[in-house]
Amino acid sequence: MSLHVSNLTKCYGQQKAVNHASFFVEKGEIVGFLGPNGAGKSTTMRIATGYLPPTSGTVYVKGLDVTTRSLQVRKLIGYLPEHNPLYLDMYVHEYLHFIGRVFGMSNAQLKKRIPEIVLQCGLLPEQNKKIEALSKGYRQRVGLAQALIHNPEVLILDEPTTGLDPNQILEIRKLIQEISTDKTVIFSTHILQEVQALCNRVIVINQGKIVADDKVTNLLGKQKQLQVVVEFENDVNENDLQALPGVEQISRLKTGVYRLTAKEGADLRPHVFRFAADKNLSLVGLRQEENSLEDIFRSLTTTAEVK
Repeated sequence: MSLHVSNLTKCYGQQKAVNHASFFVEKGEIVGFLGPNGAGKSTTMRIATGYLPPTSGTVYVKGLDVTTRSLQVRKLIGYLPEHNPLYLDMYVHEYLHFIGRVFGMSNAQLKKRIPEIVLQCGLLPEQNKKIEALSKGYRQRVGLAQALIHNPEVLILDEPTTGLDPNQILEIRKLIQEISTDKTVIFSTHILQEVQALCNRVIVINQGKIVADDKVTNLLGKQKQLQVVVEFENDVNENDLQALPGVEQISRLKTGVYRLTAKEGADLRPHVFRFAADKNLSLVGLRQEENSLEDIFRSLTTTAEVK
């Protein structure tokens, strides 16, 4: 396996930022690492990249212990932190050359590699500019380029699309898909649509503990509570809707439109049709909403305390 986190714990005084977390990521996987603010995502990533020591537990990259083989591990990892640290007074080429030399690459290697990575990361139009003159989107591309310059086997991205506009997000998402074909990619994000678009697997951390680790399709399939949005020509008695078999909760969206949350395993649609017919109501629309990753994320991370 490319990345193996085993019983990882990180304490700051009495606070456990990461609490006995364990997971692994195989080569070729794109894994979304999710959790609310303060859940332990960035701390876990910083330990995995050798920037922080663990209190206990172990992280292995390609079988190498991050703590005892730190320099060897860093050569295998490409890392883009949440706050992209760039030398703004450097030119794009100059900066990438500097980072390449830090990783021990020769001038001959970099003469070939820099044009490749500039093209791959879509930096061609801006390659001769100073980094301070680049937009936020292009600065993120430079950050990805520095993470990839040494052709790492494992890519760790912490909030790679923070602060980007929708067009820039799509561009960075496409770039991650392209570079992931022969690498292991783990990235954290608060944009759950990104996870569904990019990832085949999700790891959720809450209060320092791993609370879910599964394929996206499996997580969506486990959500048993379904919702239907029903639209009548006019408002109806909400108490009558609440009394329908299988209804756990209702909410009024606008005039005549209601969202009904079903009890586990219940299908509300036959009951709504029968209700409309019995009451002689004009039923304008009825649709069953698909399970969303947002709902699952909320249910996994809003508990008062993780046991």
